Amino acid sequence: MTSQPKSIYRAKPNAIQEIFSRRKAVIGVIHSLPLPGSPNYDGEPMEDVVAFAVAEAGRYKVGGVDGLIVENHGDIPFAKPDRLGPETAAAMAVMTDAVRRHSGLPIGVNVLANGAVQALAVAKAAGAAFVRVNQWSNAYVANEGLMDGPAGEAARYRAWLRAKSVRIFADVHVKHGAHAITGDRTITELARDNEFFDADVAIATGQRTGDSATMDELQTIASGTSLPVAVGSGVTPDNVGDIFTVADAVIVASYLKHEGAWWNPVDPDRLQVFMQAVKKARS
Repeated sequence: MTSQPKSIYRAKPNAIQEIFSRRKAVIGVIHSLPLPGSPNYDGEPMEDVVAFAVAEAGRYKVGGVDGLIVENHGDIPFAKPDRLGPETAAAMAVMTDAVRRHSGLPIGVNVLANGAVQALAVAKAAGAAFVRVNQWSNAYVANEGLMDGPAGEAARYRAWLRAKSVRIFADVHVKHGAHAITGDRTITELARDNEFFDADVAIATGQRTGDSATMDELQTIASGTSLPVAVGSGVTPDNVGDIFTVADAVIVASYLKHEGAWWNPVDPDRLQVFMQAVKKARS
């Protein structure tokens, strides 16, 4: 009997279902205080930085979210990946581990700007389930300058860490940048590129933090990939129902903060309103 030759293709489970044990997941974002080495860090003890993140995680958990992303958004202006020092990964790992232990929720890591390798190191050290990478394949012009897709390097680093269980959530046509470099390629093709380069979830965003992805762009991305799709910006009680007709998850922060501003702490009342809209959408 002739055996079938091996195939390069490897089927993947749905990463949203795998990590959160449900579809239509809600992922909150912890925007950390400035970390050591960043421009606005004033020398606060790491205990204070960690305590802020843990308190945010507690508010999110009480509000009923399914998971969290820990992100160094207080480090503005962000540095390119090769300019990020070891202090950023070290601080992120301490903070992420504390958030995971205190919340008991599945945790993701986003090291800005586009620090895929650093995020994987943090995820491995802190027991996180996934990382978000804003530019996984191809290239674009970001606020920080020319940003290359790190997929080849990062995937090899993940394998070297024995961390292949850490899933890659990758933005398609990411916010805060210009895409003239890939302007001759459709968003459908860009979504397909992320899948080809072994991402696990495709993320649709608006133009900047707090801006909503359009339904047209969300549907275009979904049509270009077999990966589960998440919306990573601008989700509100008013649009979450429509978004969940296409997307498997939402990553939400700005609406859930006091006065709808990402730099403020989580507002339990806004979170309650949002989760009521989610409950209605799921039903």
